[in-house]
Amino acid sequence: MPSEDPIVRLGDIIENARRIRDYTADLTRETFLQDQKTIDAVERCFERIAEASRKIGDRFDAKYPELKLNNLRGFGNILRHDYESIAPHLLWSFKENELAGLEAMAQSELAELARLKD
Repeated sequence: MPSEDPIVRLGDIIENARRIRDYTADLTRETFLQDQKTIDAVERCFERIAEASRKIGDRFDAKYPELKLNNLRGFGNILRHDYESIAPHLLWSFKENELAGLEAMAQSELAELARLKD
């Protein structure tokens, strides 16, 4: 059953960020752009991250304006509906420039929610 529980969704963000790092660990930008299987895997992970962000909603937008979470949710729409317009270099750029901050936010909020739950 799909869940909108922020604990589950933050975990999804962390897990898929880890997968992206694992899939691309030994790649340069150039080798990534020539590796269709990895492009597809990374695109799918970003789709999951965007969907998790959509299910969480805007609850963290004001706290983390630098992450532009609303744009991430919009990116999910593109991944789901306009996937033919996704340029692999944009996936690489997002991985290089945005993924770490997004993952750090998810880890921080997950820890905070766990602390509040105890």
